Amino acid sequence: MFSWFANPHRFLMLSSWLAPLFYAAAALLIAWGLWQGLWMVPKDDYQGGDIMRVMFIHVPAAWLAMASYLGMAVMSFVWFIWRHEVADIAAKAIAPLGATWTALCLATGAIWGKPTWGTWWQWDDARMMSVLFMFFLFLGYMALRAAMDTRQKAARAGAILAMVGALNVPLIKFSVDLFTSLQQDASVFTPEGPKMAAVYLWPLLISSLGHSLLFAALVMTLMRAEIWTRRAAQSRVRLMTGD
Repeated sequence: MFSWFANPHRFLMLSSWLAPLFYAAAALLIAWGLWQGLWMVPKDDYQGGDIMRVMFIHVPAAWLAMASYLGMAVMSFVWFIWRHEVADIAAKAIAPLGATWTALCLATGAIWGKPTWGTWWQWDDARMMSVLFMFFLFLGYMALRAAMDTRQKAARAGAILAMVGALNVPLIKFSVDLFTSLQQDASVFTPEGPKMAAVYLWPLLISSLGHSLLFAALVMTLMRAEIWTRRAAQSRVRLMTGD
């Protein structure tokens, strides 16, 4: 099954109609989620009053930051073991987008934290520091690939860094339980079910789904561009060699 999707030609055919569909669905879901979250739901004084509305951007960004790094690590593992070209292309496409959503998570977290905790940043907070470390891992992955002189070296070096860095993701998830943190415990996915009131939960989930579809659509778009770039480079080489 995976080998079917690993074919660049099949991927191009699938993504040609799937990406626009995801863009349209993402626009609708994000717009509805933000409308509900920023204007319709009641403010929560315990979470800082109106500033808690940034949650509808911060939480989807936080979820996607972790999911994107795991996705990059998984695609790197697939390339490392089976040498599927599309897996390497996917990992390369995820990196700048993952860095963007991680930066959005850090920025919105600071905006939320200032009126709630009285500070923009806490250097001894395990979750904050582990998310910041993940942001630097994304940047390091892109810089490492760019520093290599061949595509194979770039893919190999990037894959190793991505797989090793994946150890940081469980630390982000469980840092609240293991270390001192200003962050609150999980309130959506818990063994007892969601602790969050439905009036906040549904707009949050809808907004998160919209962000996920937007992320997937952007990944497909970058992957398509990379595939065509590699094909163009191969065509130039064949023309130069006379093949």
